[in-house]
Amino acid sequence: MTPREMLLCAGFSLALPVGQAMFKWAAVHHGRQSGTLVAKLAGNWPLMTALAWYGLTAIFWFYILTRVPLSKAYPFALAGTGLIPVVAWLLFKEPLGWRMAAGYVLMLAGLAVIQSQSA
Repeated sequence: MTPREMLLCAGFSLALPVGQAMFKWAAVHHGRQSGTLVAKLAGNWPLMTALAWYGLTAIFWFYILTRVPLSKAYPFALAGTGLIPVVAWLLFKEPLGWRMAAGYVLMLAGLAVIQSQSA
């Protein structure tokens, strides 16, 4: 992978936990609303923002896949997924244990191994 391709993939991996944090924010907002489900969904602007973010992220992923093989790009998505518990811990004070941290270190090591293979 070229440095530019790696940067694109890294950007996508960072977009994933941002989107998940936005969905969590929308869920918290939903719990504070009253009314019917339809009214709560329609009035949940954090949810609409999260959906828009995921739409843009999907377009970004499509753009990446026009330039990078899926087998090379997808491990970056896994790395981004691994960041979600850290974001949940930082923003929402959700628990984060040593096992989760150790698992994420192993995921990053696996990403390094995958990316080091010859083309």
